[in-house]
Amino acid sequence: MNENKKDHILLVDDEKHLLISLRDYLAFENFTVTTAQSGEEALELVEKVSPDLIILDISMPGIGGLGFLKRISEANGKLRFPVLVLTARSMMADFFRDVEVDGFIAKPCEETELTSIVRAILAKRKRAAELRRRIKQKVLVAENEPVIAVELIRLLGAAGYDVEVVSSGPELLEKATQIKPDLVLAKEMLPRLNGSAVASLMDVMPSISAVPVLLYDGSRSKEEMGRLKNGQTKCIRDSLATSKPGLLVVAVNAILTGR
Repeated sequence: MNENKKDHILLVDDEKHLLISLRDYLAFENFTVTTAQSGEEALELVEKVSPDLIILDISMPGIGGLGFLKRISEANGKLRFPVLVLTARSMMADFFRDVEVDGFIAKPCEETELTSIVRAILAKRKRAAELRRRIKQKVLVAENEPVIAVELIRLLGAAGYDVEVVSSGPELLEKATQIKPDLVLAKEMLPRLNGSAVASLMDVMPSISAVPVLLYDGSRSKEEMGRLKNGQTKCIRDSLATSKPGLLVVAVNAILTGR
């Protein structure tokens, strides 16, 4: 990971003057800033820029801040990105009874106070990420070709992961519910149940619906694998038209560590 990389902030507010003012100030404070003037625009940008923090106004037309929060939530209600809410303090209790955000700041806000809170949230997130990296994460591999399975075990183990392997779709689903892995690395063409079919079943199982699935298959085209990634299955985080263990481990690292 590039230690000199600037933290990226997605700033969402329908007040253009405030948006420009905060954007310029945060850029001066050495952040990379992307702006959006609605929840809808923010949804179009969030996956593209993958922000380190979202500063979100709540009272906006359209889906508003709450609608945006719902759409970036996992099935278990956990937000996929850190969020600092920009709103009136009197509104907090009603709006956020069931949503866990990283912080609140009153509107209008002092720019220095905003920067202080932003840096505190980012520092806390980085400490938590470093702690997670020190704890071995579990990767569940579904591969029915022994040579590839053995090499994946070796490479993933060398990368610091705990690895378990199954060889069929039904075994994958059963083992996933038992061990609740941090990631499932699944071949698409598996005996008795394809990897994508298992991912679809995981989507509707609350205990494992938030587990990311990385699909792969060297016998399928990029177009075929791309359709699986872009389908309706939320668990599928990425799909690769390869069975090369080295490339698969790089993709696992990208999902679990952001590297």
